Amino acid sequence: MNRLLICFFLLIFSVNAIAQKKFKNKAPIVSDTLKTKSSKSSKTIDKKPSIKKYLILDFKNDTTYVDTTLTIKKEYKYNYLRKDNFNSIQFANTGQTYNTLSLDASTNHIIPLFSAQARHFNYMEIEDINYYHVPTPLTELYFKTVFSQGQNLDAFFTVNTSKQFNFSIAYKGLRSLGNYQNALTSTGNFRFTTNYKTKNGKYGMRGHVTMQDLLNQENGGLTDVDVQRFKDGVEEIIDRSVFDPNFENAENILEGKRFHLEQAFSLISKVDSTSNTKLSLTNTVSFEDKFYEFNQTSADNDFFGTSFSNSIADRVTLEDFYTDFGILFKNNIVGDIKFKLSYNDVNYGYNSLVTLSNQTITNRIKANFFGFKGAYQKQLGDFLFNGEIGANLSEEIKGNFINAKVGYKLSDNLYLEGKVDINSRLPNYNHLLYQSDYTNYNWDNQSSFNNIKTQQIAFSLKSKKYGSASADISNIDNYTYFNLQSIDNNTKVIKPAQYTESIQYLRLKIQKEFRLGKFALDNTIMYQNVTSNDNVLNVPSLITRNTLYYSDEVFKKSLKFQTGITLNYFSKYNGNGYDPLLAEFYTQNQTEIGGFPRLDFFINAKVRQTRIYLKAEHFNSSFTGYDYFSAPNNPYRDFTVRFGLVWNFFL
Repeated sequence: MNRLLICFFLLIFSVNAIAQKKFKNKAPIVSDTLKTKSSKSSKTIDKKPSIKKYLILDFKNDTTYVDTTLTIKKEYKYNYLRKDNFNSIQFANTGQTYNTLSLDASTNHIIPLFSAQARHFNYMEIEDINYYHVPTPLTELYFKTVFSQGQNLDAFFTVNTSKQFNFSIAYKGLRSLGNYQNALTSTGNFRFTTNYKTKNGKYGMRGHVTMQDLLNQENGGLTDVDVQRFKDGVEEIIDRSVFDPNFENAENILEGKRFHLEQAFSLISKVDSTSNTKLSLTNTVSFEDKFYEFNQTSADNDFFGTSFSNSIADRVTLEDFYTDFGILFKNNIVGDIKFKLSYNDVNYGYNSLVTLSNQTITNRIKANFFGFKGAYQKQLGDFLFNGEIGANLSEEIKGNFINAKVGYKLSDNLYLEGKVDINSRLPNYNHLLYQSDYTNYNWDNQSSFNNIKTQQIAFSLKSKKYGSASADISNIDNYTYFNLQSIDNNTKVIKPAQYTESIQYLRLKIQKEFRLGKFALDNTIMYQNVTSNDNVLNVPSLITRNTLYYSDEVFKKSLKFQTGITLNYFSKYNGNGYDPLLAEFYTQNQTEIGGFPRLDFFINAKVRQTRIYLKAEHFNSSFTGYDYFSAPNNPYRDFTVRFGLVWNFFL
């Protein structure tokens, strides 16, 4: 990946140089406003492209434009994932996993997910890839410091060679040593996208290629003895590198390559005074090849249990091919109708068989099957109706979903939405089948585990003036999870389990910002409640984030800045533990985490299209107690000062 990164930067700089030469007489400088300027001394008028012409198209074809403003929402997204992580808490080092504080039970996935889901927070799925259409070349550079010996950089470039054709190339790289022993992270996310449309608009395509590798050294967290020393704030271990973790000889890695193509051909395109009708044929082809490895130079039988060999080298692979053919019918009276017939070929597993207690554990889950998906959308006055349905026509990998959504515009400033989601799918592949050199980590549950079934009803109310509120209640049958079954001689026995009774799960969330002059108080609060006969789904009852900040413009409004303090807090609960071999979280009911405040002080500034960020993270760590953990035996981050920037170039 290092060679790929160097080549990528050389490509960006060379393309930028060419673009600058090409556009040097067109003055394509972009401002955040929609104003255009002209020189009174010149006979020609130099128009600057509006910022709204730099378009971003997401997976669902929803369109936004490049946003270079400085807002509190940008502050929340200025992190490794570049997403708002309100519902999660980071581990100590950048690039490590996140413990999830809230569960979204609604999903359209009806095929099992791959192993090592704790490694997938920064793995870019099909839904995470955007496409672009820009009037001039656009570059964005993201940079942020890390924890000792490394950096985090995300570089992106896109250009339209014509109005019909666009491509983009991007690479996000990270290396961070971390403050604890054997906690190095080294990751790379390369992506290339393109989209094209013929001049007559009859044919259009878009596609992407991603190559991703996510490597983490694993140390198993602190020992139980050191956990107590950590809480006591023993002076000699304020330097976190002196800790002896559970082990120092293991690492895991997730790698994946994906090739994805979508295309559509218009058969009928009719526009007259009474109707607007379009009929198109659609096609998608996608192939993804992934593997996950756990390597350990010598087995740790005290931590993971007995092993077949002294050197551990676990590897699991997945090959997933998908294609579909469909029709898309659009009519301003009838609405939009989509229907697809799909074909899947999946191959998950290992290259060996395991015999354990006179039982042979198979090594593969292989299936090829057809399926279908349908969707409907219609705008009727102030109402917007949406519906989707899909199913796998398979006996091996059964799954189906249906969802319906209705939105209503109450006023120009108030939008109400209600939806229903029903889903049935198999548990993830590593719940069904797993092999390891450690004897405790071998199982085959294909014949004993049933489909996970979820039903959710949700409502939301959105308003720029009054804030937003949402509520959802879910019923989950056959909830499947990794469970801490027992602790034998300090060895944790973790196995997949399926809860055969129903779970009811309620979430309420409110977001509101109050303003007084140049001061603002932004608040997000979530309440959660789980009802079941056993503690198999644990979440904190309260999550809150409150930010008090001040915004202003100085130097004749050429510099905008904001400064403030953010409080993050979640109530105590039996937080999920982390298993480094599986790279998964497991349910446990022995240790509570949470109940500690996290205070961050920040100063952010913007000059033209450059946003600069400076933050003192968790500055209260030394005076509010050292009982702060992201998961049992895994401490949260200590006080640190980090800075970085996001820089856009409009050539």
